[in-house]
Amino acid sequence: MSAVAEQLAGGGETVLAARNVAKIYGSTHALKGVNFDIHRGKVTTLFGENGAGKSTLMKILSGVVSPTSGQIELDGEVVSFASSTDARDRGISIIHQELSLAPNLSVRDNIFMGREIVTPTGVDFAEEARQVRALMKELAEDIDPLQRVEELRLGQQQIVEIARALSVNSRILIMDEPTSALSASEVEILFKVIHDLKRRGVSIVYISHHLEEALQITDFAVVLRDGAITAAAPRKDIDLEWIVRNMVGENFDLGSAPTGYAFGETALSIRDLSVADASGSGSVVDGLSLDVKAGEIVCIYGLMGAGRTEMLECVAGRMPRTGGSIFLEGRDVSDFSIADRIELGLALVPEDRQRDGLVQTMTVGSNLSLASIGNFVRGLLLSSPREHALISQSIRDTHIKTTGGEAAIGSLSGGNQQKVVIGKILATHPHVILLDEPSRGIDIGAKAEVFRILAERATQGLAVVFSTSEVAECLSIAHRIIVMRRGKISAEFGSDVTKEQIMAASGEAVVVG
Repeated sequence: MSAVAEQLAGGGETVLAARNVAKIYGSTHALKGVNFDIHRGKVTTLFGENGAGKSTLMKILSGVVSPTSGQIELDGEVVSFASSTDARDRGISIIHQELSLAPNLSVRDNIFMGREIVTPTGVDFAEEARQVRALMKELAEDIDPLQRVEELRLGQQQIVEIARALSVNSRILIMDEPTSALSASEVEILFKVIHDLKRRGVSIVYISHHLEEALQITDFAVVLRDGAITAAAPRKDIDLEWIVRNMVGENFDLGSAPTGYAFGETALSIRDLSVADASGSGSVVDGLSLDVKAGEIVCIYGLMGAGRTEMLECVAGRMPRTGGSIFLEGRDVSDFSIADRIELGLALVPEDRQRDGLVQTMTVGSNLSLASIGNFVRGLLLSSPREHALISQSIRDTHIKTTGGEAAIGSLSGGNQQKVVIGKILATHPHVILLDEPSRGIDIGAKAEVFRILAERATQGLAVVFSTSEVAECLSIAHRIIVMRRGKISAEFGSDVTKEQIMAASGEAVVVG
């Protein structure tokens, strides 16, 4: 066992362990002799950048894939899982970062898919619905068991994914980015559930790019870098600086607002914008006005439900407005289609890259050129050389780590997939780019790369508007921070604002001391 793994010895009974586990894909060594212990009734948090091997290790522990070499031990016995179902039958469940729900099915059917409650007269749908209601009560979420998943917002879909894992009474639960789409109140509820599971002896592996958040619940921390464990320690011996240092090195930050140039004319003007809520009886965006200049970076901060996403999607043409106007460089585009707005230079990077930003069956290159494909069509023919030139340029400009444009989009890490979505939008040569939670589900190193790309484009005259639910991101590259609360702008700050001021303006509780 490696020296860093031995630091966790004595942490309690080991229920599941990887011993010298390696995984090779062609010429890529995803894991390099990893030793990893999961302790009974404890939370082991796994930190690492995208591509470090975290998801590969978790897939091996949960039976999704088999190791190239090494072995898995369950309760001290060497085991081999034939499938994820086999692992689940032995008490091991995984909540994947990217949702694996069937959107056209109900919440009930998603939770009991493949393990329906069957009686002599057929499936007992009433009992399934009763159990779903009990799960939702435990998670303090009012979700109708019969509602279709596609009708739920992203955070609620994440709750359904968590409920499905809890429903099988797992004794080892792997959570891969479980809070990436949850509101602050939903995260608090999840943490209460985790503490309750620990009291029942459930062992948890927790993977998160929300470093401060993960520190609240972890008992042990392990850092994976380039397929190998580089650091491991119990909670009492670690802090945020320890995590960042071992993940990406010393003196790391998310950047700062670019300087040394003058903003241009107003690129985007929003006037008295209103967007109806789901019921149609109220407004999720209520009379909002905002101007953004060319070269300016504006951050939109707010808690879940503040109206950030609805505002950005309405400006991009994805949601209807109930009032107000949208101007792009002085031109009223309020009634223009999404395609027309993109053509004029207004484009959105959506919050859910898997559902709205990427086509999973396409290659990296095809995804990159998709939004600007019309530029390469002459008559009925596609100009492949020009398209390939754009793809190569986009890969270079956005620093996408890939074997090339022909690689499958699914072969990329989450951070690199996000850079593909951003690269696709930048390839349309926008004048204004809107980004909804651009760092969702990506590591701190990838965040810094994304913010560096945006800062660089801002110096070239691009107007950047990005939303976030992480205060630290507001304090990175933004020239101006807009705080939203209940569909309205509650405060506006410059780059010298404090974390406490931002949180107070959003209505978030600020803990002092």
